[in-house]
Amino acid sequence: MLDILSIRSDFPILQTKVYDKPLVYLDNAATTQKPKQVIDKIVEGYYHTNANIHRGVHRLSQLATEAHEAARKTVQRFLHAKSSGEIIYTRGTTEAINLIASCLSKILLNPGDEVIVSAMEHHSNIVPWQLQGARLKVIPLTENGELDLQSFETLFSERTRLVAVTHVSNVLGTINPVDEIVKIAHAHDVPALIDGAQAVAHLPVDVQALDADFYVFSGHKIYAPTGIGVLYGKEKWLDKIPPYQGGGEMIASVSFEKTTYNELPYKFEAGTPDFIGSTALAEALRYVETLGWANIRLYEEMLLKYATEQFNTIEGMRIYGQSPHKSGVISFLVDGIHPYDMGMLLDRMGIAVRTGHHCAEPLMHALGIEGTARASFALYNTIDEIETLMAGIRKVKKMF
Repeated sequence: MLDILSIRSDFPILQTKVYDKPLVYLDNAATTQKPKQVIDKIVEGYYHTNANIHRGVHRLSQLATEAHEAARKTVQRFLHAKSSGEIIYTRGTTEAINLIASCLSKILLNPGDEVIVSAMEHHSNIVPWQLQGARLKVIPLTENGELDLQSFETLFSERTRLVAVTHVSNVLGTINPVDEIVKIAHAHDVPALIDGAQAVAHLPVDVQALDADFYVFSGHKIYAPTGIGVLYGKEKWLDKIPPYQGGGEMIASVSFEKTTYNELPYKFEAGTPDFIGSTALAEALRYVETLGWANIRLYEEMLLKYATEQFNTIEGMRIYGQSPHKSGVISFLVDGIHPYDMGMLLDRMGIAVRTGHHCAEPLMHALGIEGTARASFALYNTIDEIETLMAGIRKVKKMF
């Protein structure tokens, strides 16, 4: 098991007070807090190795370049990718999906072609495909918030060009059987993209074993800074699709008549990259790996189980997402209380939860609701914080 007191001491913000109450931070599905090790890595980069990378012959540029590319190797190892050339830095999951949508529209995806998504997708895995004129076919949900894979099998047609699904739902917490989904897609000769934004902080990911064609995630969901993310793509696909943006770095040569493109991964990294963010991301990944996946999973499952049991003791409580295969997310409503009121009143008690549709409006419509309150857990949360949340919900309930 994890040494939670030691871990919590690594996260300075957890000592913050909100309205003179100790902060209880339960909005980790939106963004995670950052440990000192990551913050120190950012400071170290700006203090000691801040220089533009790849182009400079001077020592600082060489050091920054080495650190940036070493970070790429860390991401490669973290995802078990075949080569570091399959790791593309992006600003986050949203940009990574937009990159693939835009680039595929040049070689594979024409207006009116079909992309299969699921009913639980984040807007970032819906809108980019619509921008390219794709027709979305939707995998429906079962009553307990899982994907109906039998229905999934019936959605393929001769115009299906891609399957794009989330690994873990940011609303329901459902852990989807993405290995099976990828296998079904490939049986129909269709590539698969997996949105791993809500998975990477809670589950080990092996993209080669998964056989995903693309896998994307954001650093800020796994204790790294905002503004840095990752697109993994199989080399065969990254070689096949054209660049996303033009500019410096992504070129081999430029003339007014013709431009030739750089090799992977630089072909997709136009402009000055976030070479400070990449090293901080690598530090966050190392931090998680040091704690051990088995320990993290066991601890977070314990938190989720305990919280679910406590939630179910509150009269009028409705939990959305009842799959036995869940990550540490509980989306809920209490009869007679708007989720916004719940969130605002909990905030006055120092408790941070999320409210609204969680960038998943189609899922809310499928559930027949406008939104929920959402508590989401990370490896630094505690049983005591869950007790504080329960007391807060009961107090709000009495107010109504």
